[in-house]
Amino acid sequence: MRQRRLGANGPLVSAIGLGCLSFGGIFGPTDAAESLRTLDAAWDHGINFLDVANIYGHGICESVIGKWLASRRHRPVIATKAGIVEGPPRGVSNAAGYLRAELEGSLRRLGVDHVDLFYAHRHAPDTPAEELADTMQRLQTEGKIGAYGLSEIAPYTLERAHAVHPVTAVQNEYSLWTRAPELGLIQRCAALGVAFVPFSPLARGVFGTPMADPAAFPLGEFRTRIPRFYPENWPHNLLKLRAFHDFSRARGLHPAALALAWVLDRGAHVIPIPGTRSAGHLRDWITAPEIDLTDDDRAGINRLLPVGWAWGDRYDDAQSATAERYC
Repeated sequence: MRQRRLGANGPLVSAIGLGCLSFGGIFGPTDAAESLRTLDAAWDHGINFLDVANIYGHGICESVIGKWLASRRHRPVIATKAGIVEGPPRGVSNAAGYLRAELEGSLRRLGVDHVDLFYAHRHAPDTPAEELADTMQRLQTEGKIGAYGLSEIAPYTLERAHAVHPVTAVQNEYSLWTRAPELGLIQRCAALGVAFVPFSPLARGVFGTPMADPAAFPLGEFRTRIPRFYPENWPHNLLKLRAFHDFSRARGLHPAALALAWVLDRGAHVIPIPGTRSAGHLRDWITAPEIDLTDDDRAGINRLLPVGWAWGDRYDDAQSATAERYC
């Protein structure tokens, strides 16, 4: 597995990390045994960067990783997050006491005395970015975190926080169907020596095989609220996606691997974290870091999936409320 540096002064990590959201059952039933097999497979393939959050499965995801760490000798780089307050009503807090308490809970579930990277899962409008950076600096000085990051933010929030205490990573949604970070955020991360960590780089399963199918989503499943899967939008997206899948296979590549290779191609500071709850699905895209795109590949992908091709928004109004917008 090729490696990339997690921020200007951070550790070397695998070029792709593993997003562990699905271990908590958000995309369908799973169990601890399958999650442990997926973690083993990821490690065996060279992935040493794991991403989780306190709210994923109401702590289940962190507990699974804690169980895995306790029964293996592996020492991956671990990132966790806090800041989303589960409701009702759902909200956001960057208060120092709240972040500290949530971090302590994460450390207990993970079975560790510190995490390598701790994100503010969202930026709370009532907490200045400078104050948030100061809170994170104190946690780092105390040795509870190795570094801090920000998630779903705008470039101006990055600049404000970074001026107080260096940000190591920014985690926003980014993929071939979600391109907003190209409008300044990826560039500002590169200029400041901050890693850009795309979540959902495989676009909620649409680049997987079998492709995500809204008709098969369980009632109330997270993706049923994403407008791109709505009946008025999905048929248009499906036509584009089928063309991309055909394009990938004609080149002897799995669509998920090519989609992930495209994300990796956007910059040496980009470290995507595709997620899966299945060791089998992981094998579909694990070779992505070894794929070096040609100019013909880039031109073909851009022809099939140009900027702005997706019909519908990436979030509904409620989901969008806590993500910073800048375009």
